[in-house]
Amino acid sequence: MSFAGVYPHYIVKAEKKGRTKSEVDDIIFWLTGYDAGMLQKHIEDKTNFEDFFAQAPQLNPNVSKITGVICGYRVEEIEDKLMQKVRYLDKLIDELAKGKAMDKILRK
Repeated sequence: MSFAGVYPHYIVKAEKKGRTKSEVDDIIFWLTGYDAGMLQKHIEDKTNFEDFFAQAPQLNPNVSKITGVICGYRVEEIEDKLMQKVRYLDKLIDELAKGKAMDKILRK
């Protein structure tokens, strides 16, 4: 599955709840270590999720603080590491859409 195919859905989900594309991007930057230029390149290249996470400069060291249920699964218990990273991102976007403060989303 292409990251570029899902990315617009993240933005729509956030914007429907009064949040912004910039906040979605900030979450992605925090989680992966990408910057705006690198993110845009992955979108243009239609990078799949496996390569998107494999090429990430650095997964945030605080990802272990991301807990809870997403799509019926506890993110901290997902054994497939790629699926766990995808669900981490889904969880953070859900928190954004639910109105959680950015400081809390970014585990500050």
